[in-house]
Amino acid sequence: MIRLLWMMLLMLPALPVSAAGASGLFGQGATNFGVVAGNGYAFNESYFVIGASATYYVIDGLGVGLSIENWSGGSPGMTKYSPYLQYVYYQAKVKPYVGVFYRDTEISGQPSLYSYGSRAGVYVSSGRSAHFGLGFVHESYIDCDTKKYSTCSETYPEISFIFAF
Repeated sequence: MIRLLWMMLLMLPALPVSAAGASGLFGQGATNFGVVAGNGYAFNESYFVIGASATYYVIDGLGVGLSIENWSGGSPGMTKYSPYLQYVYYQAKVKPYVGVFYRDTEISGQPSLYSYGSRAGVYVSSGRSAHFGLGFVHESYIDCDTKKYSTCSETYPEISFIFAF
């Protein structure tokens, strides 16, 4: 499964990219990229988080994508793979978005942890080919053992930066 997800992420940039029309970065055929850098907290440890995402818009406003995050500096180390679906209401100046995702979290020395969730927020233009995003995510863990994990669902803020070239 990991190889398939990596192949999907690596192939997304090869998909055709359309010129920015009325729907801009979120128009049919557009490919966007995102970056993640910051810190996270899990297993009573603080982590350095770095990652990337790619989204391909199959129709105006509706994108399918994949994100990958690496959590290091804490123990155990983690890598998260998340295929997702997202809709952006691109007609407004401030562009609201909603989305759903599935996540495979590989944890060093432990079985993978699977989850699903939803997200909502807004994108604000920060340049001709870039947007800044601010929103919230709700994530629920599948087959969660409350004896092992302190919570089986969580809601957290999301800050993003997406760009196209």
